[in-house]
Amino acid sequence: MLLASACACTGQTLWKLSASQGLLTAILGFGFYGVGALFMIIAYRYGSVMVLQPVMSMNYVISLVIGALVFHESVGGWKIPAVLLIILGVVLIGAGESK
Repeated sequence: MLLASACACTGQTLWKLSASQGLLTAILGFGFYGVGALFMIIAYRYGSVMVLQPVMSMNYVISLVIGALVFHESVGGWKIPAVLLIILGVVLIGAGESK
């Protein structure tokens, strides 16, 4: 599911970049987004929805990192504690599932 999140965020990033770089970048973004959807379907086949759905919230973490690194957006204020809470929640939910 983390791989699905990474692919989806990469696809969305390419969509944003396509505004200045053109149609090929947008098409590549759709490709990444589609691959992410395939990984998500595979994950749902083998995993529990109550664990996998919260893991998708890692999209917010990945998006924040991409925004900071690629688009030079500022990261501060409540964003850092919020991201840490998301990561903690995903870790706790994942740890609670492994028996």
